[in-house]
Amino acid sequence: MKLLLIEDEEKMARLLQRGLTEAGHLVDVCGRGEDALEQALNIAYDVVLLDWNLPDLDGLAVLRRWRERGLRTPVLMLTARGTVGEKVMGLRAGADDYLVKPFAFEELLARLEALHRRDDAQGLASKVGPLVLDARRRVIRHGEHEQVLTGREFALFSELASHAGEVLARSTLLGHVWGESFDGPPNIVDVYVGYLRGKLKKLQVEAVSIQVVRGVGFRLVVEGRE
Repeated sequence: MKLLLIEDEEKMARLLQRGLTEAGHLVDVCGRGEDALEQALNIAYDVVLLDWNLPDLDGLAVLRRWRERGLRTPVLMLTARGTVGEKVMGLRAGADDYLVKPFAFEELLARLEALHRRDDAQGLASKVGPLVLDARRRVIRHGEHEQVLTGREFALFSELASHAGEVLARSTLLGHVWGESFDGPPNIVDVYVGYLRGKLKKLQVEAVSIQVVRGVGFRLVVEGRE
């Protein structure tokens, strides 16, 4: 598995990274909530291990913001908080599992494997005309060819695909994909639509296109679909 470990305690992070690497997994480590927000959205991970207590933005806030932005990667929360109420808070915020510190490393491995199996079993793939949209790997596939999408690209394409044929305003796309508090460049949606068009072109698919509706927004069109 490709894992993201978000843990600010350096000794713990090193131990977990070493153990998980020795178990055959690829592990990226991040020590800050703000950094983790973008990293998980822009890199396709199989499972995220998220510590609740982070120095800048606590894990619960990070988790809520991920789910608001459409991140579907399984998240295992690691924390010393073990009351029933705290577990419920974590699960309701979008966690898929919960492990209280201190824990046995073998149990951590078993829970990661269970999350990965469950994610595979859900079959997170959908059809958009002749394209297959793979949510777990964040790729769009046409026949034997595929293009990897960043987290933002995938979220934007998914939003357009779920409303295929409908015109979505820039403001709607901006709010759903970047969040209501986004204060970056106003043309960011246009920029990312350009990225998606480029990847569709590389796949040589003509039946799916993203059209500009001047003065309003964008529409994903699938030929042959009413």
